[in-house]
Amino acid sequence: MRRTDINVAVPKESVPGERRVAGTPESVARLISLGFEVTAETGAGEDSGFADGAYRDAGASIADDCWSDAAVILKVRPPSHQEASRVRDGAIIICLFDGDPDAEAMATLASKKASVVALDRVPRISRAQSMDVLSSMASLAGYRAVIEAAAQFDRPLGAQVTAAGSSRPARVLVIGAGVAGLAAIGAARSLGAEVRAIDTRPPTREQVESLGATFLELDLDFDGEGEGGYAKVLADDILKAEQDLVLAQAPEIDIIVTTALIPGRPAPLLITREALRAMRAGSVILDLAALRGGNCEGTRRDEIIEIEGVKVIGYSDLPSRMGETASRFFAANVANLVKEMTTDGALTIDLENEIVRGATIMHEGERLEPPPPKMPSPAPPAASATKPEPTALKPLAPANPRRRTAITGIAALVLVGLMLMLGRYAPQSFLPHFTVFILACFVGWQVVWNVTPALHTPLMSVTNAISGIIIIGGLLQAGSGEWTAAAILGGIAVLVATINIAGGFLVTQRMLRMFRREGA
Repeated sequence: MRRTDINVAVPKESVPGERRVAGTPESVARLISLGFEVTAETGAGEDSGFADGAYRDAGASIADDCWSDAAVILKVRPPSHQEASRVRDGAIIICLFDGDPDAEAMATLASKKASVVALDRVPRISRAQSMDVLSSMASLAGYRAVIEAAAQFDRPLGAQVTAAGSSRPARVLVIGAGVAGLAAIGAARSLGAEVRAIDTRPPTREQVESLGATFLELDLDFDGEGEGGYAKVLADDILKAEQDLVLAQAPEIDIIVTTALIPGRPAPLLITREALRAMRAGSVILDLAALRGGNCEGTRRDEIIEIEGVKVIGYSDLPSRMGETASRFFAANVANLVKEMTTDGALTIDLENEIVRGATIMHEGERLEPPPPKMPSPAPPAASATKPEPTALKPLAPANPRRRTAITGIAALVLVGLMLMLGRYAPQSFLPHFTVFILACFVGWQVVWNVTPALHTPLMSVTNAISGIIIIGGLLQAGSGEWTAAAILGGIAVLVATINIAGGFLVTQRMLRMFRREGA
């Protein structure tokens, strides 16, 4: 049931150069399905390729002023003081608030008892992945960083071989293997570059190497994993070690993409003037941390400058340069957050909700401090060295060794007796077949036993071909028309192989469904 008293506004961004919009026709349709009225400002999506007619077709209304009547306002950038003055009392503003917000705008919103939900404060937990604007924008920024750097570089990134000569692939160094860094690695590798990466978090090694890049490890016993998936603030000795590693790599590197940044903190200086001097003339650095001062000494926000013969790019609007895709991702994240905040057709700020509480920085005019981080569950106390062994562990030892020996002896006698019976009464043609059967069991056991357990499921799925051969052999033996031991074993082989084939198909289909998109 639609609630016409809750109007959601999608205004046009006022920051120069900002091409994104917080609501696309697709996300607007989702909001309307939740029961809201949606009003888009005239021309709100034109910079991203979304015409006003597309919003009308999705069910939204178009107005020159969408602020004054809106209970919920969806934006990309935080509102200016002028925009905040147009907000109605008690409204909810959902937008990015990275950096220090306009103090006058925040004071105005407080006076109007407004609530502010900062998209960049959404907790980085599994349940909130679909609302994580930072990750979706960082992925685009990392990809675009390589494209912008390649445009300023005077050589192709991939190796070139022609009748006139050849050129080696460009060497790209990515500092920071987070979402943006991994996207940059993937883009550079797809263009044919040789890629190396640096990160203080050991778990990123596997991700870097899976993309075909070389992981450069710091020669220090340090785990840089911080809260929320970000790296820790580096201590002076760790920072110096990373600077030295960059300096050592600088003479060989053509392009550097830096992504080392923790929200709300100044960017660490990783590329010193000395490293710039060591780089070849014509090399390129794209500093994704320019918004917070930059990882490179001398970076200027939103400018391209040349230092020691190296081009340093400080673009801070890389996602916005891909307005259509960035808007679709951004708007989908926002729509998911709105759905999280919606109960029975009403959008409310539930401070008991972990996601909503983490993202809310102002509630009904009152500023809220960030919630305290969750403390990990205490580990169980270690057992004392002098503590006697618990009684529960004693049954692990054999309770009656004589009984186990007797059972093993009986099993051996039964097996020997069975072998003697087969040797005495089985036809002469049976023994060669039985020998092949025993050898096949042994070889198969050795093959499967030495396969990594993680590969057992796909291995079993592709053994249908082998099972098919077994069925053919079993049918030849069972189809003789006589009740011989070979015919009986052939029938058993047909049954077991059929079960294996059916199970293999079922497992394969289950695996494929894991990778199939919903609704596809």
